[in-house]
Amino acid sequence: MLKLGGHIDLIKRATGIPAALYTITTDPNLPISIRPRFALLSDSPRDVTDYGAQLVFADDPNRPSLTAADNVYRVPVHFDYLKDGDIVHIDGSQRRMNTLFRKGASNNSILLTEQCNHYCLMCSQPPKKIDDSHLLRRALDLVSLIPKDARRIAFTGGEPTLYGDRLIDLIRHAKIQLPHTSVDLLSNGRKFKDKDFASRFGKIGHPYCTVAIPVYSDDPVRHDYVVQAPGAFDETVRGILNLKRFGQRVEVRIVLHKQTIGRLRQTCEFLCRNLLFVDHVALMGLEITGFTRANLDLLWIDPYEYRHILSEAIETLNTYGMPASVYNHQLCVVNPDVEGNYRKSISDWKNEYIECCGACTRRSECGGFFSSSKMYRYSDHIKPYV
Repeated sequence: MLKLGGHIDLIKRATGIPAALYTITTDPNLPISIRPRFALLSDSPRDVTDYGAQLVFADDPNRPSLTAADNVYRVPVHFDYLKDGDIVHIDGSQRRMNTLFRKGASNNSILLTEQCNHYCLMCSQPPKKIDDSHLLRRALDLVSLIPKDARRIAFTGGEPTLYGDRLIDLIRHAKIQLPHTSVDLLSNGRKFKDKDFASRFGKIGHPYCTVAIPVYSDDPVRHDYVVQAPGAFDETVRGILNLKRFGQRVEVRIVLHKQTIGRLRQTCEFLCRNLLFVDHVALMGLEITGFTRANLDLLWIDPYEYRHILSEAIETLNTYGMPASVYNHQLCVVNPDVEGNYRKSISDWKNEYIECCGACTRRSECGGFFSSSKMYRYSDHIKPYV
C-alpha cells in the first residue's frame, strides 16, 4: 500500500511556502522561467534556485543543506514512488504533502468534498459537515496541470453534486483541458432528479464522462436503508432517467454485502427490465474502511458464500446484453462462469496480496485485496491456483 500523504520537515526557511500544487521533476536544469511550478526531487539538496520547492530524501535529520537553497523539505521514504510528472500539494505552513496525481497510475481519484446527503452503512469516506470548497478549487487547478495523455481520472466525494453548477464548471474544464481523458464522476445521482440541472450537465457533451451511481436494491426500502436516506431510491432512479434523456453516460454500481446480496439477482433483473439503456453495471466487493469497520457485523458476508448468487446475477445481465463487470474480488472465490466479466480493479496504491498468493499461478490475473481487507477481514476460502 502506498501512502499518499504525510508530514514533511522544513530544512530551511523560517516559514513554509504557501499551500500550492507542484509537478515533480528530477531535472535540476529546467528553464528558470518554469521552475516555480515544479518541485525538484533528489537524494540531497541541490545548489539550484527558483524551484517552487526542493524535496529531499534524507533519513539523517542533522544532514547539512546547501546555503543556496531556502525552501528545502525533507520527505519521508514512503514517498519514494514519486516520479517525474506526478503532482503533489505542499502546505508549507502545515508541513504536509499529499500526492494528488501519479502519472504512471491507470486511474487517479480526486476528492472534491467530504460533505454528503447520504450516510451509507459502508461509506469509505464518512461525511463531514464542513466547508471544504477549497477542494473543488484545488481540483480545477489540478486538472490544468494533469498531462494531456492521462488515461483516466475520477472525481469523488462525499457527494460532488452538492456543488451544483460549480461541478458543471469543473466537468466542462476537464473536457477542455483533458479532451481525451476518461472522467468518472462518483455520485448518488439524486441531484439529477432536477431536470434542468441534468440538462445543463448533459449539454457539456463530454464524450468520455461517465456518472457512476449506486442502486443497492430493487426494493426502495432496502436501498434507502443502505444509504440511510428516506426517499433516496426514487430520486436516484429519476436522476438516472434524466441523465440518459440528455445523452449522458451512466454506470450503475452495486456494492455486495449482507444487506444487498439477498436481492442481487432481482436487482439485476430490475435494472435490465427498467434501465437497460444504462451503459454499464459494476458489481463491487466490499472495502473495509470508513463506516464499514463499525458496521462490519451488519455487512460482512464471505464472497465464497455468495458465489452462486453472483453467477446468477452475471447470467441475468449477460442474457439481457447489459455490459457488466465484477470488481474487487479474488479469482479463487468466484465461479468460472463469472471470469468473463471479472476485472482487476483495485487502485494500485491500496492493492495487496496475502502470503499464500505468492504460490498462485494466476496471481497476475487476480485483483488481489484492498489493504484494509488484508488487515481486517477477507474470505476464509482463499487458496492459490497451482
